[in-house]
Amino acid sequence: MKKAIIFLLTVLFSVTGYSFEREPVWPKGKMPDQQAHQIAAMTDETSLPDFDPDKHRMPYLEWFDAPSPEVRNGGCMILISGGSYKNCCDVGLIKLWRETFTALGFQCVNFVYRTSRPIGLPIYQSAWEDGQRAVRLVRKEAKKRGYDPEKIGVIGMSAGSHLTLLLATSSQTPAYQRIDKIDDIPCHINWAIVNAPAYATTDGEDGNRSSMMGYGPEVKLSSVFKFDEKTCPMSLHHGGMDPYSPGGSTQVYRQLRRMGIPAELHLYPGKGHGAFGLERGIEFMRQMGFLGELEPEVKLVDRYPSDEARDSLVKEPVWPEGKMPNPQEGQCTPYIEWHFPKVLKTTAIQIIYSGGSYTSNNPDGFEVAPARRYLNDLGMTVVTMKYRTPRPSAESGLMKHVTAWEDLQRAIRLVRSKAADYGLDPERIGIMGSSAGGHLTLMGVTSSRHQSYNPIDKIDKLSCKVAWGIGIYPAYALTDGADQHNIHGGNEDEDVLVPEFSFDLDTAPMLLIHGDADYWASMNSVKVWEKMRAMGIQCELHTLALRPHCFQRAASPGTGSYTWLDRIGEYLRGLSVLE
Repeated sequence: MKKAIIFLLTVLFSVTGYSFEREPVWPKGKMPDQQAHQIAAMTDETSLPDFDPDKHRMPYLEWFDAPSPEVRNGGCMILISGGSYKNCCDVGLIKLWRETFTALGFQCVNFVYRTSRPIGLPIYQSAWEDGQRAVRLVRKEAKKRGYDPEKIGVIGMSAGSHLTLLLATSSQTPAYQRIDKIDDIPCHINWAIVNAPAYATTDGEDGNRSSMMGYGPEVKLSSVFKFDEKTCPMSLHHGGMDPYSPGGSTQVYRQLRRMGIPAELHLYPGKGHGAFGLERGIEFMRQMGFLGELEPEVKLVDRYPSDEARDSLVKEPVWPEGKMPNPQEGQCTPYIEWHFPKVLKTTAIQIIYSGGSYTSNNPDGFEVAPARRYLNDLGMTVVTMKYRTPRPSAESGLMKHVTAWEDLQRAIRLVRSKAADYGLDPERIGIMGSSAGGHLTLMGVTSSRHQSYNPIDKIDKLSCKVAWGIGIYPAYALTDGADQHNIHGGNEDEDVLVPEFSFDLDTAPMLLIHGDADYWASMNSVKVWEKMRAMGIQCELHTLALRPHCFQRAASPGTGSYTWLDRIGEYLRGLSVLE
């Protein structure tokens, strides 16, 4: 009888362009905590005029067509809708995810759990019970359906992401009592893509929007997430303006780092509650090996080998002869170079410089040249800077970055003074640096009202405020790594931002990109993002699983370390800097 019903459902829904079969999650009469008001159905069904709730009490798995043999990769993706634990409403997302992951070679299955919220129980309890049982059933089906039982991923949205986090972090905590031999099958998952998880912090775990916006020392990560030994790698995605606080995602990310579990965090400025960056989630899966073996890494400089998009080059010193403040014996001479594109498409200007531990810096190296070539090709003028290194002498009493900071403030003023002469906008100047250069970028972004040297001429009457900053794996940003790699990984509450960042009233928004495995820790970037958000400044952030310092030097195609320059292009388009 059951097989006949499945066959009829398969025939019925194949006319829509895809077919599926539905499998009940529980044996008849065995569903725990059954409540009369709950149903299990997507809202496209509940909205039908002839919908009968009594025929939709059982949570179910909706198995979609298997991927074609040509692309099959031996994995399975469980798809989980959101809906505040009041319904399962993400019909469009389920369709998108099904199409996307089936094309990538995954067996896809939609998991539809009981809603609305149970009475007298935690809001997630019945869904969590259904979820643990569903994962066991999915693992049980692996051999029959042709995927690896240890290659099961989950993607969720909102309340569905809260449930995803429960499945990802708490599989060793039984949500219900054993009812049959299926419950002897493990219910852990192997990876998760977590979109806008709701109710993750203590100021929202009652099932409402985050009452304190996820801010403050009293706001913690909800204790319902156990982070046990089967906790899996994750890619976390959240809008910076989401009332279901993105602080939940940053807190989950921090806990994964404490446990040494690879993870990614993707935060989107100005975005509210929604699912963003599916491509980033796919790149995470590829980097982790869930899509198969990685392609060989390619050197970044080999991908951007020439200056064919550049029209002309102009070089000039940063300081007038004899006017450089704090001259140090043995330091290089600072200068800037203007790189003008053949086809100018924006009047904005990007200043770029390298890292080098404040002991050296190279304006023609892999941290600078590919980025300037990429932006020249997009029609943008780029200014590269050579700042003074090595560090000031111990006898000078100057901190490691001071002479470089002086050079940067002067360089910004020089660019502003010349911009109009070149037909460019003196108020649309951004800065970008990597590693120590990322620390220098944070100095420029957060402390432009802080004078680093006494004025020497009329150029120094100009502001050194910038319109945006781009920080690539900034070093030295936290107190546990102020002059070295981060001792605690930047993960602890006592690891705070270093005092040289003023975060003054001219602080600019930023894009931050960081390798998750960088020993100049990605928490440098995350805690900057958190500080900016607390100030009301929306920034963008991407961390990259398994990737070290200098993640972009060589990278495998299809990973975030390979496409990172596109994040810069997208960010600048979001600021209306590029077309």
